[in-house]
Amino acid sequence: MEFTREEKSGLTLVHLTGEVDMRSSPTLRKELREVSDTKVPRVAVDLRNVTYIDSSGIATLIELLKHVAHYGGKLLLVGVNDDIYPVFELAHLTDVFELRRDLSTD
Repeated sequence: MEFTREEKSGLTLVHLTGEVDMRSSPTLRKELREVSDTKVPRVAVDLRNVTYIDSSGIATLIELLKHVAHYGGKLLLVGVNDDIYPVFELAHLTDVFELRRDLSTD
C-alpha cells in the first residue's frame, strides 16, 4: 500500500494505492492518526486506487471516522470503486461513511 497526502484549504486529501490489509493497516492507522491529530476540518480518503480492503482496513477507517467526529471534523471517502464497494455494503457501512465518487460534488 502506498500513502500520499495533499493539503488544500481546510481539507487534507489522503490518496491510497494498493491493498489495505492486516499487513498494511498498522502503518495506515499511524499515518491517518497523524492527519486527524492536526484537527483539519475535513479529511478525504481517496480509495480510487485501492484494489483490496479487509476488515482491518475497514476498522482503521472506522477509527479515523470516530477520531475526526470527536473533534467536530468531517470524513469523506472518495472514489470507492467497484472492487471495494461490496465490502462496505456487506458490512452495512454505506450509511455510516459519507461515500462520494469524487470531491467535485462538494
